[in-house]
Amino acid sequence: MTGASGTAGGAGHGSGAGSGSGSGRIGYGLLGPRRERHTISAADLDALAVPVGDDGVVIGVDSEGRSAVLGVNRPTPYEVTLIGGLWTAQVLALRAAATGARVAVETGRAQVWSALAQAAGGGQQCVTLHEVGRVPPQGASAGSPVLVIRDCGMRPPRGRVVAGPWQSVLTLLPYLSPTAPRLLRQSSLVGVQRVSPDEAEQIGRLMNLPRPAVESLPTLGDGVTLWCTGRDRQFVMTQGTEAESGLLGPARRID
Repeated sequence: MTGASGTAGGAGHGSGAGSGSGSGRIGYGLLGPRRERHTISAADLDALAVPVGDDGVVIGVDSEGRSAVLGVNRPTPYEVTLIGGLWTAQVLALRAAATGARVAVETGRAQVWSALAQAAGGGQQCVTLHEVGRVPPQGASAGSPVLVIRDCGMRPPRGRVVAGPWQSVLTLLPYLSPTAPRLLRQSSLVGVQRVSPDEAEQIGRLMNLPRPAVESLPTLGDGVTLWCTGRDRQFVMTQGTEAESGLLGPARRID
């Protein structure tokens, strides 16, 4: 680019839109204002850092008040098991739908999901309900990710629709059940809400939890979940927004 008195693309030569008044440049539009360039040294770049979390669903805040994010929209299969209450699973469904995911709920109690399915998506059918064992193929893709929520009681059968690229599966267990060990072993992420002391001991052995975490499980408040992976553990408090609380009521562990 030349100085203010010059032209770009030959606009100053001959007649036409770029000649005479200098009001335009062929193919480039009007000349912008000239300002001193803003520069920063490499040593000062760290001062521009901003806290950016992972991409996904904000599920609450951790013990230090930072946002906790659950990345359910993934190009690889992702299995999640939640030993907890319906309220938390429904908040996750609403928030996943708000990110653009389609949510398919496999449940034997459609009546407790129907109001949510009607309210989600602003009139668009982004949350669908299906009988146990009747979830059709969802056609998940990068442009249309899917979260399948399996609310099938204490002994959920093996699902017809499984985790795959851009399709995550969350299985909700109200309490520790005989199927829990298998589910916990195959899950990439496990969430545990308030359980009995005996259940806490079993979960601690299955998940290799430290002693303080095991002892805290029977005392967790409503809306608090211990999220565990093979290496990391994090307590998260989930609080409903005004709209979520109006639809689902206050946070609760027992349905």
